Amino acid sequence: MPLPYNQRTTYCAEVGADYVGKSVLLCGWVHNRRDHGGMVFIDLRDRTGLVQLKFNPETDPGAHTIAGRLRSEFCICVRGHVAARPEGLANPNLKSGMIEVNVHEIDILSESPTPRFPIEENIDANEELRLEYRYLDLRRTPMQKALITRHRIAKEIRDYFDDHGFYEIETPFLTKSTPEGARDFLVPSRVIPGTFFALPQSPQLFKQLLMMSGFDRYIQIVRCFRDEDLRADRQPEFTQLDLEMSFVQAIDVQNIIEGLIARLMKKILGVEVKPPFPRMSYDQAMAEYGIDRPDTRYDLRIRDVSAVAKRCEFNVFLDALAKPDGCVRCIRVPGGAEMTRKEIDTLTEDMKGIGAGGLPLVKVAQENGAVVFQTGIAKFFNPQTTAEMCAASGAQPGDLLLFAADRVANVCKYLSWLRETVAKRRNLIPANQWNFLWVQDFPMFEYNEEDGRHYAVHHPFTAPRDEDLHLLDTTPAKAKAKAYDIVLNGIELGGGSIRIHRTEVQQQVFKILHLTPEEQTAKFGFLLEALRYGPPPHGGIALGLDRMVMLFTGAASIRDVFSFPKTARAYCPMTQAPSPVAQAQLDELYLRLNVPAKPAK
Repeated sequence: MPLPYNQRTTYCAEVGADYVGKSVLLCGWVHNRRDHGGMVFIDLRDRTGLVQLKFNPETDPGAHTIAGRLRSEFCICVRGHVAARPEGLANPNLKSGMIEVNVHEIDILSESPTPRFPIEENIDANEELRLEYRYLDLRRTPMQKALITRHRIAKEIRDYFDDHGFYEIETPFLTKSTPEGARDFLVPSRVIPGTFFALPQSPQLFKQLLMMSGFDRYIQIVRCFRDEDLRADRQPEFTQLDLEMSFVQAIDVQNIIEGLIARLMKKILGVEVKPPFPRMSYDQAMAEYGIDRPDTRYDLRIRDVSAVAKRCEFNVFLDALAKPDGCVRCIRVPGGAEMTRKEIDTLTEDMKGIGAGGLPLVKVAQENGAVVFQTGIAKFFNPQTTAEMCAASGAQPGDLLLFAADRVANVCKYLSWLRETVAKRRNLIPANQWNFLWVQDFPMFEYNEEDGRHYAVHHPFTAPRDEDLHLLDTTPAKAKAKAYDIVLNGIELGGGSIRIHRTEVQQQVFKILHLTPEEQTAKFGFLLEALRYGPPPHGGIALGLDRMVMLFTGAASIRDVFSFPKTARAYCPMTQAPSPVAQAQLDELYLRLNVPAKPAK
């Protein structure tokens, strides 16, 4: 009679010393098989881990015979008695490592060919192969731990917000296309020919409308979609924690998020973090770190040394300072004078690879009691400018000064990259340190010289600071927003803002963004109409759940915390999606394809 696998008594890794002497019914997959002089040992695996099975040819010959047929990834069910392992053979690293199960009965529920890659913790299989056989890849312990951690994080999020008076409300997946940032995924309508839905890049407008509906506190763990070029930390579909609150300022949203993060860190990682988190202005972040998501675990801050550089006879500095927004900035590397010629040459070539013309530098030394510069561009400094540069940069003998000279945007790009690269190569980043940071007071707009127009830095529904409201009429590029990003170890976890809740301000922002009154009505007419009906002041934030899970689990990519991700080409090797559809389906949707012809070989 087959074993009643639906009546299993427990999971594999949960069978511990307290089960000794008891009968158990277990199900799972054959992780490996060992034959020790007639005695067969099987490591049985399920989602919790491993347990050792023992097949004795003398006491249970029938089960032993079947065990001889077992191969990796066979799915089996066994019944047996739990016994303590012989002295000296226990594995203290596993809960089940103190016991083994003497199997009396076994059923092979299904067989398996040899997997395309080993189901082990660390493998070197090609990622596309892993994605093609994702159902096998997901049997590996790291993948299972990642998805289980994801589940636990989502549960803690829901519990936390329920405790704080939030309602989880679903918003539509089929909505209106309002392409202002990334490209939308479009869904053709069969019922209204020639029209399209869009999959949401964010529930932004719907959550604002919920505030106008009086729900006051909303959250949603929601799937979002963006048809954009992919990177290691991006997918065409992703999950975010979305929330919105009424009658709040930025500090209120930040406080609720800090409480959530403190809870998650404690519950998931057992790590204590204490709010409030540090705050930093956007201007400070760009000036001192060259990026709006600085990693504050290590120093290497950027210093502006333009005032000294203009008195040097180095043409690279002087040419940069002649530009309208030119500057000279540097990074002081403590003890960096010990870096070898090869290290510095490699760094210089890598800087050229990101667009810099080179890497001006000096080593700081001491000769006859005086501080001097050596190597690099040292000859362009006299004793006075050397002393002034050391004062401006904080340099000491034994340090290395690395410079960048160009327009501000380029200098920020070069030095933020350089700062991170030097920290990694010189092992300056402390392990197991969690530095949370709020970056706030972002610019409302950025001006694009190529097309001569402004773009919203966050999104067009972000409110300006009260004291900057008047700048919208005159110099909108100078206006700061009530916007804030939360950053962890140099990675942006999410961003939010206080929203515009006055119709005239929203229309003014749309006008700055070059939306005509007709375009405003066509794209956002429903929002402008809703803003007429007593909207409350409101604000919120969205945090990337995938990125959070990646950081909590130490995964290298968000693909390792998705169940079924796409490749960097937004392709699924397992299902082979996207794929062609039948002509009949296109006809139903009144669509005709205009696919570019493949070039002749």
